[in-house]
Amino acid sequence: MEYKYKAKNNSGQIVDGTIEAPSQDSAISILHNKQLVVLSLNLLNKDIFSKDLNLVLTRIKTKDIVVFTRQLATLIEADMPLVEGLRTLAQQSEKPGLKKIVMEVAQSVEGGSSLSVALGAHPKIFTSFYLKLVQSGEVSGKLQSSLSYLADYLERSQSINSKIKGALVYPVFVVSALLIVGLIMGIYVLPQLLSIFEEAGNIDLPITTRMLIASTNFLNDYLFYILTVLIGGGFMIARFFRSTKGKVWRDDFLVNMPSLGIVVRNLFLARTAESLSTLIKSGLPILDALKITADLVGNENYKIILLDAEENVRSGGTISEILSQNKEMPPLFSSMVAIGEKTGKLDYMLEHISKFYKSESETAIASITQLIEPILVLVLGFAVAILVSSILLPIYSLVGAG
Repeated sequence: MEYKYKAKNNSGQIVDGTIEAPSQDSAISILHNKQLVVLSLNLLNKDIFSKDLNLVLTRIKTKDIVVFTRQLATLIEADMPLVEGLRTLAQQSEKPGLKKIVMEVAQSVEGGSSLSVALGAHPKIFTSFYLKLVQSGEVSGKLQSSLSYLADYLERSQSINSKIKGALVYPVFVVSALLIVGLIMGIYVLPQLLSIFEEAGNIDLPITTRMLIASTNFLNDYLFYILTVLIGGGFMIARFFRSTKGKVWRDDFLVNMPSLGIVVRNLFLARTAESLSTLIKSGLPILDALKITADLVGNENYKIILLDAEENVRSGGTISEILSQNKEMPPLFSSMVAIGEKTGKLDYMLEHISKFYKSESETAIASITQLIEPILVLVLGFAVAILVSSILLPIYSLVGAG
């Protein structure tokens, strides 16, 4: 969010300008760190035309944040001053959007803000998980180590996501192409071809041909209504999935899908364990670690479980008590967490849980990828066989009748 401010500097002069921050309190904190006394602070309501086109057109990806984080860690290790390092990274950045953000971070740090506060002014780019680890590194004096670990963590997450996307790209492309080709044929090609059979009238058409004629006629007669229903339905579904109830239903469906569900579940479990382990190792209080992990996990059901665990720990209970009460958490996960709590090695146990479920998910992804290709070949072969038989058989009947 962007705020317009009016403030007084050390010389007593009135200055004004704009500042980006996730909240009003953060904006005030940043201005105070710049030795400014805030006189007024107002949120700017920006329309779509006032947005920076660099940020809109050059989307910042996880890969860009990984490169930025690792390079910053390297520069800090080389004893380069933080502000100078940030300016260097901004100048060499090929993405205008990232260059602008890093330059703003450098200006905030130069004005007296800590790195974590300066990064916090861009919550869409730097998550609360990222900010807490940076803050932990600042407090402990191990910023370089924290940044290096962050880069490793983001790379591991990106690697898993890339494998999932790679496994899904081929089937999604094939199915999409099949639907598009089918739609084009149904609108432009099949009506002219099938009209020959309808005009013949005296031949016994196969059931597949009659179904093809009926579906083609229905598509062309009600195309406008079909498109209206699809667009309206898509809008309503998207709106439903933005609600809490919709998120719970979607996440529950993803975890319980045949074959793919086990992969999705293992990925969420691995992410939960690794994030929680990382935050505990960084010295963050367990309550804060649970809250941040809940926001980071990306699944509404697991988020609710982690928030319940936070409340239970706040009341004097344990994390494993809540985990064992939920069917979404496997007994192995709950048992290892319980052992970790009893032995005082929770971060160590969570790290091993993360490795186990990550390995399980990678193995499952590889197996599913091998199964997808022959299944798609069978589906495509069946579709082509139906289409060819629906057209060729009546043609042979017409030729024979002639």
